[in-house]
Amino acid sequence: MSEQSGRILVVDDDETVRDVVRRYLELAGFTVDLAGDGAEGLRVFAERPPDLVVLDVMMPGINGLEVCKRLRQVSQVPIVMLTALGEEENRIAGLQLGADDYVTKPFSPKELALRVTSVLRRARMPNQAPAAAELTDGNLTLQLGARQASLSGSELPLTTREFDLLAFFLGHPGKAFSRADLLEKVWGWDFGDQSTVTVHVRRLREKIERDPAKPARVATVWGVGYRYDRGQS
Repeated sequence: MSEQSGRILVVDDDETVRDVVRRYLELAGFTVDLAGDGAEGLRVFAERPPDLVVLDVMMPGINGLEVCKRLRQVSQVPIVMLTALGEEENRIAGLQLGADDYVTKPFSPKELALRVTSVLRRARMPNQAPAAAELTDGNLTLQLGARQASLSGSELPLTTREFDLLAFFLGHPGKAFSRADLLEKVWGWDFGDQSTVTVHVRRLREKIERDPAKPARVATVWGVGYRYDRGQS
């Protein structure tokens, strides 16, 4: 496994899970902080802001969904949720709250480490993009180098995956993509739950459309997937 760098905060009430995840992430080159519940996770986050958070959904007290919600009020740090098999509602709720990715329990610690690496790589893409690179559509602007988005001059608080999805759409206007296509091209997955794409499209529409219920920019192509239509601001 190639060495990485960065601080990861793992929030899980299962000591065994925390220990296994910590060991695999440290083997991958990460510095790891641990928290055994939501309240401790929020405290550690404030004291030592991480580069990414691995967050269990089902915890006593402040559960993972509430932690995700609170983190999104103050930060766009990448979040990878841990959800149990069969907890589709919680998985979708986490994505709706702004989580970037998820891994289903029981999971392979190696797969989790790879997912963490993938999400961080995308979050750090501004270090590789030309500072002046820009995509625009009317009042919507994406600065690729700075990974900043704005609508009518106001900054858009996009998560890592939302930014990547919008950048992909703006870079390929007028072309329809299936959810499987988007999973592969934006998430880098050749398999996975396609509802992830549906939830992210919904969140993106809420941020860039005048009327998310009647989207003008991110159009649904029935039987296919989605298409970005320029000039619909």
